[in-house]
This record gives sequence, structure tokens and C-alpha cells, in this order.
Amino acid sequence: MLNGILVIDKVAGMTSSDVVYQLRKALHIKKIGHAGTLDPEVTGVLPIAIGQATKLIDLLHTKPKRYVGEGLLGYATDSYDATGTTLVTQPLPTAIPSQQLQQAMQTFVGTIDQVPPIYSAVRVNGKHLYEYARAGIAVTRPSRKVSVMLYDLTADPVFDSASGYERFSFAVQCAKGTYVRALVNDLGTKLGHPGVMTHLRRVAAGGFDISQAVKLSDIVADPTIAAKYLQPISSLFNIPMVALTDRQWERVANGGTLPLDQTANEVGVCYQHVLKAIYQATPDGYRPKLMLLQNQ
Repeated sequence: MLNGILVIDKVAGMTSSDVVYQLRKALHIKKIGHAGTLDPEVTGVLPIAIGQATKLIDLLHTKPKRYVGEGLLGYATDSYDATGTTLVTQPLPTAIPSQQLQQAMQTFVGTIDQVPPIYSAVRVNGKHLYEYARAGIAVTRPSRKVSVMLYDLTADPVFDSASGYERFSFAVQCAKGTYVRALVNDLGTKLGHPGVMTHLRRVAAGGFDISQAVKLSDIVADPTIAAKYLQPISSLFNIPMVALTDRQWERVANGGTLPLDQTANEVGVCYQHVLKAIYQATPDGYRPKLMLLQNQ
């Protein structure tokens, strides 16, 4: 039984649910879930929780996400990306210099109010926004607080004088719930020009990065390599790890309290080098907070 995080480098054209479905078939494991949905055309890091790690999906969501992508100034779509229907075309009369673009990007760093795209999974009155969009029903999109840690140019923008379009590359680091394509759209609005995201790749999420990722096609072709790429559950925690004696393990297996010589508020308890539970300090000793007894 596999227990841990498989970091998949998702290709374009697949939904996150498609990845989970194919992994269930290839690995013959039902207990699989993804952390952090990627739009079908977005590529990159998709953390997949397997087995006991599915208990930690909420924890994976708390980790920052990092993206690299491209945007274009000169037209806008209803979805805020290149797959949508064009709403307005407005060629730029002159190039926007790097410094002006970077300064505008910095106004989005911090805790900001963001209106999600109409083609998104945000729910209003029990329905996804994309359901309203597909049905042609007007709906007020709720503004939400999101956190952006970084929004930077990664190269000088390229202005095409023939079309009046300006293309730029960027990097974003943000918290859960942030729509990067909305950041591109809103950047255009800030500059007084329509803008659209043309490409996006997630390079880090859930505490993992693209260097730890494997292609889904490689796993499907040879499911035995999944164990090689599996990240252990313990890698999600930056807390002291305590090795259990046989007697202590018996107590943990029965949900018992542990008198530990520790000062940390939380500790991981391990038996035979495998994390079995997270214990939390109380006045009466350390008590179980999260049980992972089937982790192997």
C-alpha cells in the first residue's frame, strides 16, 4: 500500500480529476486525491495524496503556490485566458516599458481584493460561476481577499508594433484561492489596456516543486516507479520527530497519551522509521492530534 505524495507534472488538456482517475486505474488504489486544482490548459505541479496522505490535503492547501507564465496586453477574453471568447481588442499605440509594468505588478502584492473569473469553480448560491457563464445567466461575482507574495516580470516585455500587442513573462507566488489569470486581467485594467493570460505553468505547490515531479504517462506506462517518486508523509511537517519504543508504539496504536521529554507544541511519532501520528502537547502529556497508523 502506497502512502505519501506523488508530485505529478500535469500536461495541458487534462483536468486534475482526469489525473486522479488515471492514477487510480494504474495503481489500483481508490484512496487518492489532488491538492490544488489546475485548469485543463495549465501545466505543472499537481500534488497527489495517496493512502494515509489523503488526510493531509487541507494541510497541502496551506502551502504557497508558485507559477511562471505569459500575458499579453491588447485584448481581453471572458475567461481571462486565451481559451475564452474575445471581448475587446485594443492595440497599444506604444510599448509599455518594463519599469511601468513592474511598478503596476507591485500594487497587487499583499492581501488584495480579487473578483474571480466568470469561468471559475467559485460557488454563488450553490452553483459554480462557470455554470452561470455557460447558461448565459448574469450573476454578481463576489470579491474575495487573496494573498499575493510575489508578482514580477521575468524578462523584458516584447512589443509587436504591427499588431499593437505586448507580450510579457511573469512569476507569481500566492496563497490558496488566488486566480493568476485574474491578476493578468487586472494588471491590464491597472495599465488602462485589456490583458489576457496566454500561458501558465505551476512550478511549486503543497511544499513541493517541479524538480520532484513525474509525468503521469510515465506512471501509467510503469506503475512500479510510483514508489520511487513518492514523497513521504513526514516531509510535510517541520516538527520534531520522536522514535517510539515497542511499548510506546502500543500506546499510540491504542490512542494513548505519551509522556515525552519534549518542549514543542506538536511532534511526529515514528515507529520503525515511519511516521505514525502527530501528537500535541497538553497539561496531561502529549495526546493524538492526527492518526496515521496505516502509514508504512
